[in-house]
Amino acid sequence: RDILHLDLKYDKNNHPVIQGLKIISKPGRRVYSGAKNMPSVRNNYGTLIVSTSSGVITGQEALKKKVGGELICSVW
Repeated sequence: RDILHLDLKYDKNNHPVIQGLKIISKPGRRVYSGAKNMPSVRNNYGTLIVSTSSGVITGQEALKKKVGGELICSVW
């Protein structure tokens, strides 16, 4: 059984740093993107999570490595 453990970050006013999360790929609908067509999240203020042949990495890392893959989710 795989477990994902997340520690959430809060600013000094006790507001959550993560404002939203959108799941892109779902079991019935997989979404893929090539390295040249990697979408940005909230005008590059967010992070895209991509599953590639190099492992699960951010969209920025995928652009640097010039690899595409399945778009998992976006976080902002």
